[in-house]
Amino acid sequence: MERLQKVIAESGYTSRRKAEELMLAGKVKVNGQVVTELGTKVSDSDTIEIDNKILEKESKEYYIMNKPRGVITSTSDDKERKVVTDLIPTEARIYPVGRLDYDTTGVLLLTNDGEFANILMQPKNGIEKVYLAKLEGVIKGEQINKLKKGVELDHVKVVPSRVKLKKVNQEGNSCMVEITIHEGKNHQVKRMFEAVGFHVEKLKRERIGVFTTEGLKSGEYRKLTPKEVAIVYSLKK
Repeated sequence: MERLQKVIAESGYTSRRKAEELMLAGKVKVNGQVVTELGTKVSDSDTIEIDNKILEKESKEYYIMNKPRGVITSTSDDKERKVVTDLIPTEARIYPVGRLDYDTTGVLLLTNDGEFANILMQPKNGIEKVYLAKLEGVIKGEQINKLKKGVELDHVKVVPSRVKLKKVNQEGNSCMVEITIHEGKNHQVKRMFEAVGFHVEKLKRERIGVFTTEGLKSGEYRKLTPKEVAIVYSLKK
């Protein structure tokens, strides 16, 4: 017996968190009965329906992409802009793990494995996300120390693991700063720099855990190896 939201996530339908939202909204049935209790457990013999459609399992797929600028990190867009799943030809219902802004580039993982996605997104698993930000202006030691001590976002103090000044362009009045975080709040890196008085001109995610864009040009992708998938599962706490 497994928790219903876990079974939904492992089917590739959506993430565990989204599955819980669907359950609470009364959109999930087990053997014809609406189920809203998050602790509900089901077996392989149970019939699960979401929005009155029977849940079918599909093979797990895992991809890494070097996300290009100007593409939405989603599976659809109401403004009909290009989304990241448009770049990968597959029949599987893959979706991006976490988000990168429209103008942010770099490492993005996509899958139809909800458990895999959940491991990567949970801050308790301590998975590092490394970003390289081009700032308007030159950041000083005082502002870096303020960042290191933590800034408040959404009434919560957010503390980066590391902040490092990488390059200074005095003529262009800009600098490159590497910042490492574990959370995944909306526009988090940009808002953290704004909190100490700096606008982010460009932003690239260089690494998530062991994953980088090495060997991938902008817009390119590849499948993860079984060993890489196993590494992610080994990080679950």
